[in-house]
Amino acid sequence: MEENGLVIFFSVPFQMFTNSDEAVINKKLPKELLLRIFSFLDVVTLCRCAQVSRSWNVLALDGSNWQRIDLFDFQRDIEGRVVENISKRCGGFLRKLSLRGCLGVGDSALRTFSQNCRNIELLSLNGCTKITDSTCNSLSKFCPKLKHLDLASCTSITNLSLKALSEGCPLLEQLNISWCDQVTKDGIQALVRSCPGLKGLFLKGCTQLEDEALKHIGAHCPELVTLNLQTCSQITDEGLITICRGCHRLQSLCVSGCANITDAILHALGQNCPRLRILEVARCSQLTDVGFTTLARSDICCFTPLNQITDGTLIQLSIHCPRLQVLSLSHCELITDDGIRHLGSGPCAHDRLEVIELDNCPLITDASLEHLKSCHSLDRIELYDCQQITRAGIKRLRTHLPNIKVHAYFAPVTPPPSVGGSRQRFCRCCVLL
Repeated sequence: MEENGLVIFFSVPFQMFTNSDEAVINKKLPKELLLRIFSFLDVVTLCRCAQVSRSWNVLALDGSNWQRIDLFDFQRDIEGRVVENISKRCGGFLRKLSLRGCLGVGDSALRTFSQNCRNIELLSLNGCTKITDSTCNSLSKFCPKLKHLDLASCTSITNLSLKALSEGCPLLEQLNISWCDQVTKDGIQALVRSCPGLKGLFLKGCTQLEDEALKHIGAHCPELVTLNLQTCSQITDEGLITICRGCHRLQSLCVSGCANITDAILHALGQNCPRLRILEVARCSQLTDVGFTTLARSDICCFTPLNQITDGTLIQLSIHCPRLQVLSLSHCELITDDGIRHLGSGPCAHDRLEVIELDNCPLITDASLEHLKSCHSLDRIELYDCQQITRAGIKRLRTHLPNIKVHAYFAPVTPPPSVGGSRQRFCRCCVLL
């Protein structure tokens, strides 16, 4: 057996796997080696092995095999008692548990879980809508090693949960409270003051958050790498500039749907966040080419721009972003073949660019595909709703890039009105070319 993988015993005679406790495999292999083999199995396979024999039942249900459990692809309609039984079986062995989408799990079961599994480091309760602040109180009291916690869509969570976590889980590195819309600046303040190692904070849909909350994050989270503020509609430039100045390690920022922000944010990011690689700004209608030009000169490698973007931004990207790998130009209705020409001739095109999204860019034609032929690393291109792109143009591109994945569709021509005056409707046909 290899250290990094499992060697399957294809040559072992079938009788070694019979349901007898005297099966040859149990005699030939020591318990420690069997446990090592079992440690590579998923939840479903472990449960099946537990039914083979009494000795395999003991091996399969050994707590050391249950350090990582994800029930999402196995069973989501579980009741609280199942979580309680898991916690009693795993005890201190369990490090990672995902109960994502388990709607039947509530505070009582998670209190028992917290008491039994005190070494838990990663816990996902995404979509467990029955839980309340009581669960976070239990985690705070019994689980001091917790590092990653996902509470997305747990809408009963309030500031009390964040205050409890700040008191008992100082090692917290990643917290997802998206759509917990009762959270305000007071909860954020308590959390960030006691958890200075936070690296990922997901606040999508926390609509009560204002600039004051961002000021606390900027002042107390120097290690922050990922921040999601999607649809936090009350925030403005003032709060985000504080984030830029205090979180110099920031690599990913989502402010889509934050309509109050302006080019001042792009300038602040360019000046203060040299590691930024992903910026999502959909529906931020006040951002312009001027701001994105500044940002391009700061060597940001991947961002999602807007329909105000023009060829000028692409020219700046081609000059100042030699490491550009992923570029989304979806719904950038002003860009033309000339902008793609500059991009295709830039330094990133030959060695780095892997994905370009051009869906809903009405001015793009087959000429753009000609300009992209020299992008030897290009793996995927999106062309949905590019009405001037043709099958022939895609075919020519694939002669130069035979392994490229092209996502496009071609709608059939709508026929003329029938005698009755009505028009027959045709569905657009989406294809992977």
